[in-house]
Amino acid sequence: MTTHVEAAAPITLRNGQHVTIRFLADSDREALMQFGQRLPKDDLLYLEDDLQNPDIINRLVNAYAAENWRQVVAALDDGTIVAYSAVRRLAGWSSHVGDIQLMVGEGYRRSGLGLQMAKAVFEAARGLGVAKVIVEMLAVQVSGRAIFERLGFNREGIFSKHAHDRHGNRHDLVVMAYHVM
Repeated sequence: MTTHVEAAAPITLRNGQHVTIRFLADSDREALMQFGQRLPKDDLLYLEDDLQNPDIINRLVNAYAAENWRQVVAALDDGTIVAYSAVRRLAGWSSHVGDIQLMVGEGYRRSGLGLQMAKAVFEAARGLGVAKVIVEMLAVQVSGRAIFERLGFNREGIFSKHAHDRHGNRHDLVVMAYHVM
């Protein structure tokens, strides 16, 4: 495993709040669990990873220094995590591709934080040396698609009824991509 020691980036959001965008650290276990606990129930329906499950939180935090994975958080001065994003370089014949996830806490939406987090995880993807980055989201996640469209991502496909939420309802899955090289 490699330890990542890049500098944190403090930013001021449109609403005047200050956050620091930085890589996830081993010490963020409890703060990431609390972030998951604060997510609205509607958000939980659509998450690929259950951020309220202690086993999932442990898996994510234990991977903070993984060679093929970068995780970025936005934190307040007191360590409270208000956004989480990750990029994972895929294996095998897709090893040139990075898969991105992004979640922003309810009180920090429409403040510019989603776009800043997307830019940060996009830079982390470049650091992994990938030639292409993809993001998968449900068709109903219109705001999320808009963030990545602003970054230059294009829709590459829609998989009909490909994903299901926590209630078992099936949804169309949209795949968007950006070619880095």
